[in-house]
Amino acid sequence: MGEKMKAVVLSADWDPKQTYKPTPKDIPGKLTYLGSQVWRNPELSIEDRPKPEIGPTDILIKVKTCGICGSDVHMAQKDDRGYIWYPGLTAFPATLGHEFSGEVVEAGNLAVNKRTGKRYEMGEPVCVEEMLWCGTCKPCVDGYPNHCENLQEIGFSVEGAFTQYIKVDAKYAWSLDALSRLYPGDKLFEAGSLVEPTSVAYNAVIERGGGIRPGDNVVVLGGGPVGLAAVAILKKAGAANVILSEPEESRRKLGDLMGADHIINPVKADFAEAVLDITKGMGAKLYLEATGIPDKVFPGIEQAIWNGRELNSTVVIVARADKKIPVTGEVFQVRRANITGAQGHSGHGTFPRVIAAMASGMDMTKLITKRVSLEEIPENIIGLQTDRTNCKITCKF
Repeated sequence: MGEKMKAVVLSADWDPKQTYKPTPKDIPGKLTYLGSQVWRNPELSIEDRPKPEIGPTDILIKVKTCGICGSDVHMAQKDDRGYIWYPGLTAFPATLGHEFSGEVVEAGNLAVNKRTGKRYEMGEPVCVEEMLWCGTCKPCVDGYPNHCENLQEIGFSVEGAFTQYIKVDAKYAWSLDALSRLYPGDKLFEAGSLVEPTSVAYNAVIERGGGIRPGDNVVVLGGGPVGLAAVAILKKAGAANVILSEPEESRRKLGDLMGADHIINPVKADFAEAVLDITKGMGAKLYLEATGIPDKVFPGIEQAIWNGRELNSTVVIVARADKKIPVTGEVFQVRRANITGAQGHSGHGTFPRVIAAMASGMDMTKLITKRVSLEEIPENIIGLQTDRTNCKITCKF
């Protein structure tokens, strides 16, 4: 038998709801694009998994750091009927973990490093895209790999990185060499593990949201890792006022560290009134919905758009949730406003641009509030379901 390694594995029962309508790409009993509609009774465990064997275009990565994502939390979280919260692509059982970095320890003879244009050398520090796109379907060739028709996702539908080694095709990996000057030693891998969630935020506010002009006002709703990464990105992009709305005190403090100019506690203040007061009646050019409770926050967003003087505002929905959103068409018609969805992080040079921004001083490691071992990952995933005191909990190997 081959070498074994410990892994954090999520298992669940395939038990479709009566309202479930499978997609053409669902595989009954194994894979679905509608996780919260079919998977029930999730369970976390630490199990033995075989060490991967690589192919010609693959690299084998020794995982150094892997962060817990809100998606990990929601895949393990049950509703009152036992169904998982996470609504998207899932195939269980699977090793969790997709926000990771590590060093290359094996490389196939066709595994090319984009940094050098040559075969990967041993010891190269890398991070990896979580979305495994095919490159040949219509969305991919049209430039939309996040919407690949043959999509697989590390830690969701294929084996993830809460383990010692992971193999990936080299085309999904990005060198962290540019970060080595600012982030020495283990700090390099901590920074590298944050490239993926920061790229989700970048894709949302820059690619899908259309970006901003220096001097614009922006609002981020939700101070989780993606929301806080968006704060840093928008401030670096030149926003005059980055306004964060977040009820949890510890995350409001992190918002200040990441560059928010104004922070609203929506439990104690009227959200729309606060936004309009801060912007002197203008409102914002961009609103990022990163709370996962759009049914609760959208009325406030609409009120700020309706009563503000800013035309052509864009609302970007990045948090994953299957909640229905209450939208008043008249608000978006009269105020020339837009709603757009954002999924994923790949394409349009997002990863290398995020790495370059981090190399120029955008320090995302401030988001890490707790460091744990692999054995502590299950209890911390469960803990994050009810305790939002910590922001990014990171596993160190």
